[in-house]
Amino acid sequence: MRSLAALCLCLSAAPLGAHPHIFINAGLTTVIDAQNRLTHVQVTWEYDELYSLLVTEDMQIDSDYDGVLTADDMARLTGFDMQWIEGFNGDLEGMLGGVPLVLSQPTEPTASFVDGKIITTHRRAVQGAPLLDGPLLWRPYDITYYTAYDVTLPVSVQGREDCDIGVEVPDIAGGLALLQAEVAALPEDYDMEALGFGDIGTKFATDIIITCAAR
Repeated sequence: MRSLAALCLCLSAAPLGAHPHIFINAGLTTVIDAQNRLTHVQVTWEYDELYSLLVTEDMQIDSDYDGVLTADDMARLTGFDMQWIEGFNGDLEGMLGGVPLVLSQPTEPTASFVDGKIITTHRRAVQGAPLLDGPLLWRPYDITYYTAYDVTLPVSVQGREDCDIGVEVPDIAGGLALLQAEVAALPEDYDMEALGFGDIGTKFATDIIITCAAR
């Protein structure tokens, strides 16, 4: 999702001020094939109304503000958030049985515009298509906390019907209070990464835990 310009905004924002500028409702579909292999994850992002307005105005989409996009508008909007710079992980981490997953670049992008919000989807392949032989963890989050992800859209498993899905929501207020206390104790010449603040977003990340019956 992050273009070079957006990344610059993330880096220029005071990281330890710790407040997001973009709000996304997220949903995930885990795809399992007939051989019980984890092959893909389908990601849905629903952007907040303000950011959606900024994007449509910048791209000169829905210029009459009637909420109805033309075919040309839709063509230009589709994939607008898929121009990822090298090294960007798509704001999604995955682990299977405690082992980190490697995901492909996004494919098959879609976009829609509903009630003033941009909704996009994309699909990512799981490298090696490993067997689903342990607990699966998905964690949609931005390490800088410039973008806040709230897992409020459907989370599902395609290809299996015997899986339990748990969503562990973070204590945002508690995390902010703890972060503020930690920051207050820092020296003026602190090194953010050396002191363990290189991934502040994890304090506010939702964990999606999927467990399926053994096969």
